[in-house]
Amino acid sequence: MFEPWMCALLAFPFITPGPALLRERPARHRDAQPCAQRHTMELRVDVQWSAASVDDELKSLHARLERSGLLKSGTGIFTTQLPGLILRHREADGEHYIYVEDVARGRLAGYTVFNRLIEVNRRLDRFVRAPHSKYAVEYQRRGIATAVYEWALDQGFCLVSGARQSQSAHALWISLATRHRLEYVEVRNKSLHLLASPVDPKTRDRLQTRMVLLGKGWVVEADSLKPPTECASSISGRPLEMQ
Repeated sequence: MFEPWMCALLAFPFITPGPALLRERPARHRDAQPCAQRHTMELRVDVQWSAASVDDELKSLHARLERSGLLKSGTGIFTTQLPGLILRHREADGEHYIYVEDVARGRLAGYTVFNRLIEVNRRLDRFVRAPHSKYAVEYQRRGIATAVYEWALDQGFCLVSGARQSQSAHALWISLATRHRLEYVEVRNKSLHLLASPVDPKTRDRLQTRMVLLGKGWVVEADSLKPPTECASSISGRPLEMQ
């Protein structure tokens, strides 16, 4: 769910984002299909973080954000149905940071970063993000990460899984696949190449093979991924080709 080099990104200057609200989960997209049964194959689910290491990191991050004053002054706030929690959002260089704060307990419950992918071209860069998350154990299984990911999908972002996942991350993707279309792609030549389903074990185990959750407005047409209509001309002059 999280790459070691992500820590450096969390120190980047804060940029105040435009208004962003998480009122309720978006309605199921007209092209979304229940895909949990189609896509039950696990990728490389071998990431494991201890509860103690996550807690230590969250405490350190929260203290740093509090000292700088940027947690409150440099972030926008989502409205959510999650009692006792405030979701703070900032954007820096096209990457989105969501900090989940438990104000009553004076701590971070966790965070999610929606990173840009260096593996894709400029045309895709505007709409494709790779999420990485860490949440303390006592805040897991409460729908927090689901709400955060739903927000990103509702913005029209196409979410791409990392090369490796933890068990909880993989479970989250499979759960989201019941409401959003999930496909397998190969990251190659700065583009995303749609793979036929089911994916054979050899292809599945390649580091270039990833899962993709299609955000609002994305569709699969004639075996190709197509971005939101209003953004199509900004991404590519031709659809992403079938592998």
